[in-house]
Amino acid sequence: MGSHRSSFTRTAALALSTALVFAGPFEAAAQVAKPIAPPAATGPLPVPPQPSPSIAPSGRAAQGPDSVADLAAGLLDAVVNISTSQNVKTDDDAPMPKVPQGSPFQDFFDEFFKGQDGQGAPGRKVESLGSGFVIDPTGYIVTNNHVIEGADDIEVNFANGSKLKAKLIGTDTKTDLAVLKVEPKKPLTAVPLGDSRTMRIGDWVMAIGNPFGLGGTVTVGIISARGRNINAGPYDNFIQTDAAINRGNSGGPLFNMKGEVIGINTAIISPSGGSIGIGFSVPTELASNVITQLKDFGETRRGWLGVRIQPVTDDIAESLGMDTPRGALVAGIIEGGPISKGEIKSGDVITKFDGRDVAEMRDLPRVVAESPVGKAVDVIVIRDGKEMTVQVTLGRLEDADVASAEASTDEAPGSADDAPATKGEGEGGAGSQEGTDQAEPPAADLPKSDEVLGMKLALLEAPNRRSFGIGDDVEGVVITEVAQSSAAAERRITAGDVIVEIGQEAMKTPEDVTARIEELKADGRRNALLMISNKTGELRFVTVRIE
Repeated sequence: MGSHRSSFTRTAALALSTALVFAGPFEAAAQVAKPIAPPAATGPLPVPPQPSPSIAPSGRAAQGPDSVADLAAGLLDAVVNISTSQNVKTDDDAPMPKVPQGSPFQDFFDEFFKGQDGQGAPGRKVESLGSGFVIDPTGYIVTNNHVIEGADDIEVNFANGSKLKAKLIGTDTKTDLAVLKVEPKKPLTAVPLGDSRTMRIGDWVMAIGNPFGLGGTVTVGIISARGRNINAGPYDNFIQTDAAINRGNSGGPLFNMKGEVIGINTAIISPSGGSIGIGFSVPTELASNVITQLKDFGETRRGWLGVRIQPVTDDIAESLGMDTPRGALVAGIIEGGPISKGEIKSGDVITKFDGRDVAEMRDLPRVVAESPVGKAVDVIVIRDGKEMTVQVTLGRLEDADVASAEASTDEAPGSADDAPATKGEGEGGAGSQEGTDQAEPPAADLPKSDEVLGMKLALLEAPNRRSFGIGDDVEGVVITEVAQSSAAAERRITAGDVIVEIGQEAMKTPEDVTARIEELKADGRRNALLMISNKTGELRFVTVRIE
């Protein structure tokens, strides 16, 4: 994202309106804050009380590193300023003033309104500045994608004053990273990537970058938090730091006290674009694999599991007999994906992937994406109340092929029970009749229904399939009517939905549904977990209160 876009979401804290903004790049025409003049003196200035000498208690922790001068001196040469320019065409549809033929002002008007070549209004050049760092002495440089996005010309400025034109090797919009290449005459000073997983909240860190175009600037702070999700992308896992990060710092490194890069500075929360001590960095545990792939292939090659997932809410966890909500609930298997032999099934809860814990839904896409394509991995799932291990061979995530599936997974609301209607509803599915979803079919056309939890149920026979437009491949018990203000209506269950499973048991008849609900009541369950299919066969899980 370029300097012309300064924020991507807004939040509020107390009475102060703040904006979450990318920490750069910085446009050259920045405003300089005016100094605040001291108040006029009205009398003798009071003498401040002198502090009494004191001795720090023995063993008291230091208030920070004594100095980072030696550390910074060895790293400044590896941090670069990145200058980009972009030609923006300006279209001017206003009519050109007419002047008499042969007028001495004819040339002036032609030049002013059409450009010197007479081919229309000239474009304007947008320039911006950001930061980056050298990871390979041969000239590979890492920065943020939004620093160089859309740039026609990229120039790298080094600490010694030299400048080199850069070639874009590859970008990844999902993690906002980019790799550049310059051709130096001699090896460059490079910095190593460290392991951000070893960093703890409270550890000291140092940021170096190009804030407001001022050149190499060093700031120091601590890691304030880890694993931050700021809704910047599908793999959010940011390090939060109070080290001062400002516009123009984007793409610059965040160092540990060993001089290793453990983060790439990307965004800040600020009311004005200046630092208020809340900055975010992409951790190297996420970035290192992306950087390697961009460097080697010019693109990312992410693993793909081929499942649709939902969060495990408190109600879902209780329905599945889990002690605490954890993992990712599999809501569906993507046809043509890596799972072709039923290794993972709808209703499974994935709790561990390739030895890494899946604490919540958003953890799974990230750990899968970080895994190599074609790797056989062990996946621990909870199925029918039992923990089991299955093995899956990962495919490759192709954005164009699975974009819609990933969106329905990653952008689901906090509770999947509140998810909007899935694709296909309201448009008719296989075997649908035009207009059948505008009103419920006449009761005379439907077989007799049983009623449970505010839902009238019927066998999924041919008349019901035709009346509701339900596809031939959908199996279960059809819902013919939902009472207003019922437990089912609260979960946005509607007529024409099909109950496929309850509590991970398949449903074939209305009597199966009634019997399963009574069984759950007898077990003391307060909620029933229903697998619901829409008319086109897309699945979702909802929990319904057992009244």
